[in-house]
Amino acid sequence: MLIAGDTAVTASGTMESGAGQAASLLLLRIGTGLLLVLWGSLRVLAPATGPGLANKYYGGLLDLTVVQRAFGAAEVILGMLVVLGLFRRFAYPAQALILVLGATALWRYLLDPMGLYLLDKESSQILFFPSITVAAATLVLLAFRQADRWSLDSRLADRRGAR
Repeated sequence: MLIAGDTAVTASGTMESGAGQAASLLLLRIGTGLLLVLWGSLRVLAPATGPGLANKYYGGLLDLTVVQRAFGAAEVILGMLVVLGLFRRFAYPAQALILVLGATALWRYLLDPMGLYLLDKESSQILFFPSITVAAATLVLLAFRQADRWSLDSRLADRRGAR
């Protein structure tokens, strides 16, 4: 067993530590939060894109440009909150709702990414398959919120406790 700081790496290569967990959760926060920032920015800065995506992949749900822009702005703000780890009690469930529902709406592309049985080769889209990983990552953040020591919420709580 190799020990560095408060991280222990066992012979099997697993990390057993608060720091290892915190680092992993930080990376998940950054990745999932920035995804929301990028998609939200696309909806705000390229307003014709949002309705097109809504019509093509989400059955026309919320396909109005003004709705897409508002949703995009909310996604940018939410994504930044997630990246910072601020207001996690509300930000993580909201992110999970967006990313899990988004993956669920793409179920055909997830079950048949190569167009072998549900889709044809022209409509298949292998780039949607990572949506499963992103949805799982946001659920991990939600499940292990208390272990996310490097979040801004945790830092502020530590400061209040030190007073």
